[in-house]
Amino acid sequence: MLITLKFGRGKLETELDDDLFAGYLLPGTGASDGEPADILDAALENPVGAPRLRELVKKGRRIAIVTSDVTRPCPSALMLPPLLRELEAAGVRDSDVTIVLALGIHRGHSDQEKETLVGPGVYKRYRVVDHEPERCRCLGRTSRGTDLDVFFEVADADFRIVLGNVEYHYFAGYSGGAKAILPGVSSRRAIRNNHSLMVDPGARAGVLEGNPVRSDIDELADHLSVDFILNVVLGEDKKIRAAYAGHHLLAHRAACRRLDEMFQVPVKAPGADVVLVSAGGFPKDINVYQAQKALDNAAKAVRDGGAVVWAAECAEGFGEDVFERWLDEAKTAEDLVARARADFELGGHKAAAIALVLRRLKVFLVSSLPDSAAGKLFVTPEPDLDRALKAALAHAGPGSKVLVAPYGGSTLPRIEG
Repeated sequence: MLITLKFGRGKLETELDDDLFAGYLLPGTGASDGEPADILDAALENPVGAPRLRELVKKGRRIAIVTSDVTRPCPSALMLPPLLRELEAAGVRDSDVTIVLALGIHRGHSDQEKETLVGPGVYKRYRVVDHEPERCRCLGRTSRGTDLDVFFEVADADFRIVLGNVEYHYFAGYSGGAKAILPGVSSRRAIRNNHSLMVDPGARAGVLEGNPVRSDIDELADHLSVDFILNVVLGEDKKIRAAYAGHHLLAHRAACRRLDEMFQVPVKAPGADVVLVSAGGFPKDINVYQAQKALDNAAKAVRDGGAVVWAAECAEGFGEDVFERWLDEAKTAEDLVARARADFELGGHKAAAIALVLRRLKVFLVSSLPDSAAGKLFVTPEPDLDRALKAALAHAGPGSKVLVAPYGGSTLPRIEG
């Protein structure tokens, strides 16, 4: 049978014998709850675990609304108008509202980007600022040792509202909820401390219970109130399929459950022998740093000792300076894991994530990278899918079969049975 995968702006093809094909791993489409405006209105009218926003907010209080930066697919320009109407209904003045764009460790925005993110009407009426990681107030320390340094505009507000989209995160479990504040509007020190917990075995995509990264994030609310959230779940087309508002934990967990219904795919234990995965083409495979998510997801479907064939063009190389430096300086994959434990550095954490995958299985990479560059990842480069599949099947052993994941970045396998 013919297998076709997205690769950059083009595609790759390979013929796979029918007796070697174990099936496709595909994300569900998930029925929409309606039109985006109706979905958002319904969520705000029926909050989870909290009164309606207009009943919570008091006139004269300083309101901080935290939402995502330009690197995230969160549709802030759609989410903000109905949220702001709730504040208007409570008598909140425009001048008492500040919209904070959560940068994490990313670059700041131009004025045009800010206007595009929140929408022209909102931008004209309300104050919109970038988070500044060097201007934070320390509010305490979590039980895991993370210093809770929060941007002063958020820390000093009387009432905090956070927006976000809920998707799988490869070590925090899920995005959304209080993650808008930690790491969203925190200091580099706080982000580094929180992210250093990623080397724990419980820090995995789709995992909340026992996930130290997510627990560290949620513990923030013991030191700083997260008064209301509005989170959305997006389809593969990035359109709003569902929305949840209200309590920072209860509404977030409801969104996580909806995401699981849409994108978790069961795989029979002990897992596949070989998974052939594409990151989904451009821009998801623009560089290794972005394409890593597909590898991490695909690995969850593979039995111990199996293999992944990872198809990712990576036309722009590694994609992040610290990530590349860690790879240059490591002599073995285990060096990366040890370094993440001893001297965590943002950017290097994704190199350690790849190394953690290599503890369990073999990875064969089909990309546009030179073999010398691919070798720095401690994976095996192959020139095409045919060669890569042959090598992966030989590694996995006689009788092995192949699962195909065309949209690896959006598909989370779950081992069952």
